[in-house]
Amino acid sequence: MSGDIIVGDGAPRRRDSFVAAVEAIYDAAAVPERWPQALQEIADSFGDVGAIMIYEREDGGIGSICSPGLEAAQRDYDAGEWWRQDIRFSRSIERGAIARHDAVTDRDIASAEEMRTLPFYTQFLRRHGLGWFGGVGISPDPRMSVALSIQRSNQKHAWTEEELDRLSRIGRHVENALRLGIRLINAEASQLALSDALTRVGVGVFMLAGDGRVLFKNPAGEALLGDELIVSGGRLTARAQGPREALHARIRSASLGEAGAVDDPRPILVPRGQRGILAVHILPVRPAGGGAVETLLATTTAIAVVTSSEASGPADPALVRDLFGLTLAEARLAALVGNGLAPREAGERLGITEATARTTLKRVFQKTGATRQSELAALLARMVVR
Repeated sequence: MSGDIIVGDGAPRRRDSFVAAVEAIYDAAAVPERWPQALQEIADSFGDVGAIMIYEREDGGIGSICSPGLEAAQRDYDAGEWWRQDIRFSRSIERGAIARHDAVTDRDIASAEEMRTLPFYTQFLRRHGLGWFGGVGISPDPRMSVALSIQRSNQKHAWTEEELDRLSRIGRHVENALRLGIRLINAEASQLALSDALTRVGVGVFMLAGDGRVLFKNPAGEALLGDELIVSGGRLTARAQGPREALHARIRSASLGEAGAVDDPRPILVPRGQRGILAVHILPVRPAGGGAVETLLATTTAIAVVTSSEASGPADPALVRDLFGLTLAEARLAALVGNGLAPREAGERLGITEATARTTLKRVFQKTGATRQSELAALLARMVVR
């Protein structure tokens, strides 16, 4: 993973810049105050100015985290009310729903004429020396929407398809890390000991040694143990052979720092019959220095975050996306329509028009092989992704 490569602007970039960004992402998973630096590492891996992460909860609450490279622009954005003229924000949901890929850029949002004339581009972005952006939607929780946006200098070229593909891959790791991180942010973990903060989060958390031994488990994790996911001989494991082998391999890969831990952020699925599934996300942990938080992490080489999908609720969009090869926007619509909502109602829930919802649903049908809403619901039920 060493040596130089050449990217679209002709500048040399270290092969390990992607790995460095991913390591920074997982460093921030259990320590929320590290997210600004992790976002800067992401931007640096593209040779760009900075990055910002915006998250919206189901109750409408919105929060954001900004890298140091964009702090001045973000202050101006808020104080100058440039958000009122930010067509990237206002159009991203609607345009993103019909995009063929998860990652989008300005050409997916605005026309060339708009980019030449609108004040947001000619005044706000130019004032801060900013140009093209690349953004990707992620889903760390079915009840929360998150967008990751990287901003580059106005002296740099437009985003290439290869760069957008790499941004999509980065987004998957941010999504994985946020399975834990976003809940710690909501629990105001920076004001608590990590062990206390973990007791507040509503997902199962297991701190693991390199051999899978459980060093710590929170109450939510304890409640998820049973016939399928178990602790045997002090190790986190699964009773069924397939999930057990996959879980052991992923934990070993994470603890050894192997490429697989970076390349594959997908969860291990543990079926529970009619009760849905457990999704086990493995977060690699690097040795850390001293401090109250790091004391708990000092002997931890991986964190298992376990979420439970219940058979009575909508499917988890992230799982639907991965199982059927959909975009996240398509998966979000599929989850709602498959749970009984009409396209118009699902569109309203997602903030898109009925016409866009129906266009997106056609692509879902093409990719899944379903021809009507009832078939889609049956397909999701058979694949046990609820």
